[in-house]
Amino acid sequence: MIAGIRDLWKLSRRISVRIWKSMEPQISAVSDLSIRRETMGIGANIRRLREEKGFTQEKIADELDVSFQAVSSWEREEYKPDIDKLLKLAEVFDVSVSALAEEKRKVFKTRDSIYNWEHMKTYVKTTARNFQMLDTLRAVDFAVAAHEGQKRKRSNTPYIYHPLNMACHALSMGIKEDAVIAALLLHDVIEDCNKTESDLPVGEEAKSIVVLVTHKRTTDADREAVMDSYYDAIVANTKAALVKCIDRCNNLTTMSWGLSRERIYRMITETEKYYPGLLKAVKSTTEYDDAAWLLQYQMESMLDIYKRLM
Repeated sequence: MIAGIRDLWKLSRRISVRIWKSMEPQISAVSDLSIRRETMGIGANIRRLREEKGFTQEKIADELDVSFQAVSSWEREEYKPDIDKLLKLAEVFDVSVSALAEEKRKVFKTRDSIYNWEHMKTYVKTTARNFQMLDTLRAVDFAVAAHEGQKRKRSNTPYIYHPLNMACHALSMGIKEDAVIAALLLHDVIEDCNKTESDLPVGEEAKSIVVLVTHKRTTDADREAVMDSYYDAIVANTKAALVKCIDRCNNLTTMSWGLSRERIYRMITETEKYYPGLLKAVKSTTEYDDAAWLLQYQMESMLDIYKRLM
């Protein structure tokens, strides 16, 4: 009986060893892959730059006083050049050391816009007709004409995409108040289109919202005081606070298009300083409570993403 158990144990051990050995090539391959991923970059850059310049490995070897086999080993990612050779390579290729040493990452294809602005315009106008939103109907055509020829932040997307996107955002959250949707459509026309309050083809409520959310000119010296006053006035008007929160959501989702890291940092700090108060004002109105939750979720999610990537 004991002998039988011993034989069974030996058989089990042999099987385990065979299984382990069969896995070794896979484990080794995974390990090698990890190493290649870590070291990948300099060698690929050396080869790319050498080929762009039309240099041979022998030419690079002569310039650096090394063998062409050494250059070949760098390009195959088997070894890395020491710092002196890296400096010389940067000089030979006429690039910075950081450009030479930087790992190349996969670049995803991105889009300047998700929706067709003309389709959004049709949707907004159709909804406005169905719900008798007369200010909105007038605001759509006025905004399209006012923003004609303008582009959105270093892109080829027509600027009208932004206010139409905001209007669709509000409608999708169940907000169908005429003054709010009209103000969303017109929120930038005074600031960016050389229009005045009296030019706006809407009622007094929508006009007052647009005036409240229109940015005031600032300098470095008075910026903080002006911004504090600007947001204090908006907080006092729930509908203006709602419009501003929707505007900020849209701006956060598109600020990577053309804003510098410094400007993105400022947007993040400004959002964290002022928008909790705006969201609290929006939440104070029962019919906006669901919208406030969605807007807060979107804003905080975008802020977290940018913080992790910066």
